Amino acid sequence: MAKELAFVLINPYPIRKSRTGGIMARYLARTDLKLVGARLFGPSRALADEFSAYLRVIDPKDPEVGELLANYVQSAYAPDPASGRPHRCICLLFEGEDAIRKICEVTGSLRQRWCTGLTVRDTYGDFVRDEVTGKVIYFEPAVIVGTTPAEVQTCLRIWLNYATADAGIVRSASDVLAGEGVQRTLVLLKPDNFRQPSLRAGNIVDLLSSSGLRIVCVKKFAMSVAQAEAFYGPVLESLQRVFPLFGKDRAAQALAQEFGFPVDPAAMDAVCALLAPSFAAREFESIVEFMSGRRPSTCSPKEKVAPGNEECLAIVYEGVSAVSKIRDVLGSTDPRKARPGSIRREFGTNIMVNAAHASDSPESAVREMGIVDVAHDPMFDELIGRYAAL
Repeated sequence: MAKELAFVLINPYPIRKSRTGGIMARYLARTDLKLVGARLFGPSRALADEFSAYLRVIDPKDPEVGELLANYVQSAYAPDPASGRPHRCICLLFEGEDAIRKICEVTGSLRQRWCTGLTVRDTYGDFVRDEVTGKVIYFEPAVIVGTTPAEVQTCLRIWLNYATADAGIVRSASDVLAGEGVQRTLVLLKPDNFRQPSLRAGNIVDLLSSSGLRIVCVKKFAMSVAQAEAFYGPVLESLQRVFPLFGKDRAAQALAQEFGFPVDPAAMDAVCALLAPSFAAREFESIVEFMSGRRPSTCSPKEKVAPGNEECLAIVYEGVSAVSKIRDVLGSTDPRKARPGSIRREFGTNIMVNAAHASDSPESAVREMGIVDVAHDPMFDELIGRYAAL
């Protein structure tokens, strides 16, 4: 069976209620599909109007479905009528065999079955009818998905038309704070979270929501070697600096064992100073390889700028004291020293394979967001364009 592309639109209400991670986890763990794209949108009035107009006639055999979806998009997706500020929604793209059916199965019916927890909509959505009149009095579908290849193609074409204007860093969203003390910080979910279907990435996003911050940008991407070198460039100096702190003791022990007489660690200072650059270079290459899938020393200039073989998810959070709040939820860089319940303690393995990276200052966040180019995602647009053109 040929690969398909399916989409999941996480609605503004579940995002405001910090249910994003739980919803993501369902799709990542309950299908064998690959998450190939993720973008945050702040839909304009034009996008909401065009999308709702299509949804209104999406199923002629069941006009209630189209009416419910169209009215919902008009009220939930369109900018706030009083302030003009946008609402946030997230578009996830999944690719794989029979992708559309698999996404629909995990999503569940618009007319949700109560108290089952089997599907995303059963768990995170609401569907309430008046028992007397039969009229739907409350409707929250949690997500919107395409149920057929034709629906998926049409919906993706609509969203692609507005990707440049409405996606990226969503500024001034209706529920995002502004004012003194507000910062932006970058989180990178590292490649070990995406190597096989699991709850990891979704659970990490769920834990990050305890910071009380708002997601203002999302980007799924493959980090190139050049990006990884620039991103982790400041680490080189710290690797050189830290090597003598532990290297001289280990060097003294190794020499003592080899030659059979005690060696004073202080005598290793000069040796460690000479070896530090080589140690740092090797460790740096390992970091770059972990993030991109390639070692810089084996790449041509052309290969260095090409997308790597590993997958990351970049998320920009915004709010008061965003940098310190995110780093507190992540925990210590070394998972063994991180507090119980922190992300790195729960999901990390070692200092490099520690689940996620977070900016250490507002200035670092600006630098890192520039390297990752979070505001733009040509691969997302190209993927939608290629499938929507079929």
